Amino acid sequence: MNSTPTAFDPTQVKKVFTPNYNPAPFLLSHGKGSFLYDTAGKKYLDFSSGISVNNLGHCQPEIVSAISKQAKKLIHCSAMFWNQPAVELAKQLTSLSFADEVFLCNSGTETNEAALKLAKKYFYDQGKSRPKILAFEGGFHGRSMGSLSATYKEKYRTPFQPLLPGFEFAKFNQLSSIEKISEETAAVIIEPVQGEAGVRPATTEFLKALRKRCTETKSLLIFDCIQTGMYRIGSLFGYENSGVIPDVLSLAKALGGGLPIGAMLTKKDFGMAFTPGAHGTTFGGNPVAAAASLAVLGILTNESFQSQLQKAQRLFAEAAQ
Repeated sequence: MNSTPTAFDPTQVKKVFTPNYNPAPFLLSHGKGSFLYDTAGKKYLDFSSGISVNNLGHCQPEIVSAISKQAKKLIHCSAMFWNQPAVELAKQLTSLSFADEVFLCNSGTETNEAALKLAKKYFYDQGKSRPKILAFEGGFHGRSMGSLSATYKEKYRTPFQPLLPGFEFAKFNQLSSIEKISEETAAVIIEPVQGEAGVRPATTEFLKALRKRCTETKSLLIFDCIQTGMYRIGSLFGYENSGVIPDVLSLAKALGGGLPIGAMLTKKDFGMAFTPGAHGTTFGGNPVAAAASLAVLGILTNESFQSQLQKAQRLFAEAAQ
């Protein structure tokens, strides 16, 4: 930690970065709990939580310890080899969820890319043509070309046209939207709570109707819980509140406690479509990121945390009345 205040000139720093970000005009030095500190010695209460990443605060001791211990043993090995933290993480994620299988990657957009590719490959392996993906108005699923094609807001989409073909948009929370799902639909992707659109929850009625229609048409139902997972909406993965079980689940952000990690969870019947070489990532299942994620899950599933969580939920509920 830098205890001596130092001057910072953002105009000089901007010269070495592409201008797609416009950060606050100070330089962070460290963080602890809910607070951040800059090199001038100023303290900030962090309401952004690293864009839904730091659910447990900055430099949570158990996460720091897990990262440090793993970094001394094995930092990277690629998916050409099994590594212990990644194996343990996959076992944890499947034991805690509906899923049988896990694909580990590095970010939310990569997780959704994997989910969309899985849906296409699943039907390809059956010799079927399912060219359509249904997403929803207001939805945000990432910025890579596949996930961007499922993202609704025009300001994100327009500069990169043409995007991938086959993507359609339906009205969020409107039951008549379900009519768009057909035997040509490979997958439906939805956020249980839309974030980019202004924190809009999907109704249980709507999610149940989606589940029913996807089952009828054999289309895969993908829940994007990248922002809503890790107890951000009161349940571990963000799908449990509705009682609706998806076919594929996207996780990232808070899953790594600050380190980049993503996980696509699915059932074996669908996961088998990812045959050797069908999809991959160099850093997916990174031992250090997986160790951090295991520490996160250890904290979130601990009884004492559950007690604190329930108390916080009651306080928020009372404050909202």
